[in-house]
Amino acid sequence: MLVIFIRTLIIFSVLVVVMRLMGKRQIGEMQPFEFIITLIIADLACIPMADLSIPLIYGVAAVLALFLLHQLFTLIEQSGRLPKKILSGTPSVVIDKNGINMNELKKNNMGVEDLIESMRSQGYFSLDDVDYAIFESNGKLSALKSAEKDETAPSSMPILIINNGKLQSKNLQILRDDADKMKGFLNDFGATLKTTEALTVDGNGRAYLKKKKEKFRIIYYPLKENIRW
Repeated sequence: MLVIFIRTLIIFSVLVVVMRLMGKRQIGEMQPFEFIITLIIADLACIPMADLSIPLIYGVAAVLALFLLHQLFTLIEQSGRLPKKILSGTPSVVIDKNGINMNELKKNNMGVEDLIESMRSQGYFSLDDVDYAIFESNGKLSALKSAEKDETAPSSMPILIINNGKLQSKNLQILRDDADKMKGFLNDFGATLKTTEALTVDGNGRAYLKKKKEKFRIIYYPLKENIRW
């Protein structure tokens, strides 16, 4: 038991030093290659702590080797724009003045629901609350608040009704409407399910409509009486 305790203390001390040398960004703003290295370090550190048949120096050497690999990748990343793009990727503008950019969302293997969830974590509940939203290369969302949004307008949680041409049946039930009613509503604004990238509706009937290759529009959906959420 004492041997395991001592080995654990040594490995822990080495990891603390290595993680500090990697820099503060390693804590919460990791690039993809940093995340991979961190996972491998965590796995390698457990083996010599639990298996007494493995010399402790093997675990320490492996951790230090990964640290040197991290430093090498960092130097390569900082050597120019192309290496940085290859190793860490580039930021993606997923919302601009025209609304949602579906192409950028798809490049990041994301959907409208994922975008809405990320926006809520930043305190934005409607897709038109921001003029620009950018997914940084470390996976975090940065948003620029809309200068035109009327902050005095009544607020209510928007629900996603159409996601990239597909009706969200569960959310449509909240409106107590059916697909035919929704198709007729879209038709009034020159849209169809297929051409609609996103449609959200809040409890006041305020709707965000984004058609393919067009700027988003704020319209109003005729809610039935006594429907609030």
